[in-house]
Amino acid sequence: MSVSQASLQEEQSRECRFLSYMFYQAVRDQKPVWTLEDMRTMKCFYWEENASERCYSPSEAMLYAVVHDHRPYAQHLLSHFPEDALRMPGDKFCCCPSSAPHLAMAVTYDRRDILAMILEVAHRRPALGAYIDRTGCFHLEDGKTPLHLACELLRAETILVLLGNGASPRIRDGKGQTALDVILEQLWDSKVNVESKKRCLDYLLLFRPSLQFKMKAVLQEHPGYWTALLGDDKYRYLVGSRPATLYLRAMQTVLQCLPPSHFPRSVQELPIPHALKPLPAHCKKLQL
Repeated sequence: MSVSQASLQEEQSRECRFLSYMFYQAVRDQKPVWTLEDMRTMKCFYWEENASERCYSPSEAMLYAVVHDHRPYAQHLLSHFPEDALRMPGDKFCCCPSSAPHLAMAVTYDRRDILAMILEVAHRRPALGAYIDRTGCFHLEDGKTPLHLACELLRAETILVLLGNGASPRIRDGKGQTALDVILEQLWDSKVNVESKKRCLDYLLLFRPSLQFKMKAVLQEHPGYWTALLGDDKYRYLVGSRPATLYLRAMQTVLQCLPPSHFPRSVQELPIPHALKPLPAHCKKLQL
């Protein structure tokens, strides 16, 4: 290769790198959807070793949309590329191809509207069966599900939305912890945000989590601490010495009968007093 050819190739690479950054910046700046799609389908330099010029995939663009909360662009990608937009964005992103990074990122960044869009698509597409329970990378994320992440971050309303849409509270992560373990461990380790942690726990109990969990031994060894924190009825239910209260059993039965694809709208339509419904007022806008 001549010196002039090498110089030209280097100049083209710099230009492609610039275009790649411009696309990221355009999503961040909430540019119109048509502008973003024009940019996405341009051939640009992709940020990986020995990469050639290519377009950004809908999956990569969807990650940008989630991070920067670009709801119109997320809606466009999910409407036009419902399965491709939720695929794993390349082997170098994660070594576990069955992960659900878009859903996990929506939970992490608290993108509730985009989370609702993703769940709606997942309900409609047979190829995305059990998408809501896909675990993260076992090497980097300890095999956490989106529900585990929501519990770690104390996102109470997100926990409720995930559970109502069919997320299983029984799945264990790479450390053998259920979502219930995550919340109880936080209640045991710190007195900060106790009310938020208790609300997360209450939502989990509404959806019949398995009462075989790692933290049970800690509860049994320290009954005074947990009874003062949770109350006698809830403590005894968790350790298995007393059945659930009548209200909890009734709500567990009702919620189990509601179709996940219509949650949370189905909760609002229940013919019971609003005071008994588990959905907070500011969470009602999450209509699927």
